[in-house]
Amino acid sequence: MQIQKSFKDTSGNGTLYLVPTPIGNMQDMTFRAVDTLKTVDLIASEDTRNTKKLLNYFEIDKPQESFHEHNASVKIPGMIEKLHDGLSIAQVSDAGLPSISDPGHDLVKVAIEENIPVVALPGASAGITALIASGISPQPHIFYGFLPRKKNQQIAFFQEKKSYPESQIFYESPFRVADTLGNMLEVYGDRQINLVRELTKIYEEYRRGTISEVLASIEEFPIKGECLIIVDGSDGLEKAESDFDSLSIKEEIESYIEDGDKTNAAIKKTAKRRQLTRQDVYKEYHEIED
Repeated sequence: MQIQKSFKDTSGNGTLYLVPTPIGNMQDMTFRAVDTLKTVDLIASEDTRNTKKLLNYFEIDKPQESFHEHNASVKIPGMIEKLHDGLSIAQVSDAGLPSISDPGHDLVKVAIEENIPVVALPGASAGITALIASGISPQPHIFYGFLPRKKNQQIAFFQEKKSYPESQIFYESPFRVADTLGNMLEVYGDRQINLVRELTKIYEEYRRGTISEVLASIEEFPIKGECLIIVDGSDGLEKAESDFDSLSIKEEIESYIEDGDKTNAAIKKTAKRRQLTRQDVYKEYHEIED
């Protein structure tokens, strides 16, 4: 059990600040984030060259130390020592919230183990920013980040996730996005998605539609720039397609009910999957004759 007093720490340790940076538009930097970078003793940067552009833009003159996935294990002990000496450190990634797709999480874990305060600042997040403008249900949702690159691994990943009811958020390279959507279409079926590129930048674009529609648009207008994919959650019909084809209408409805659906919801699902009217399925289930 540990209780952290973020701004009333009396241990003498420094503080590890997790500072979000813009995902494209420099004006998305918060006042608090700028002030924090101006007051810390050291900035731990995923790429010091990228962070230097940010620091120059906001006229911040603070020392940086390279901190990325290839040197994290070597760098963490020294940073923890500095924090124990009372120095404050701001950890930043190249874009967005740190500690998600970079080694910041490892530093956070060790800092917590060492009773060093860890303070997160709110700010830009590509996945959530795209989600709320997608038109796809924002809650519940699951953020997955980058997908496996190899086709067989990606197919296996989608097979595991296809029945999840939550909206899903993925990052993907513009060079792989067409292949990824093809694999997704094969496993998920033709769901509603958003393909978002160049978020917060001048060429920001949302392509909203079914997977097949978005794939067709890529063939006509190829994707350039950083992109992410928002996918509608499962409505439960994927399971029906694979498991219920040999069942009668009544057996299919009862199977949905066993899985937790209410009777009316199960009837509606069955009607949709079989492309029948809800009234006909209702009569069949309740054995009502015309």
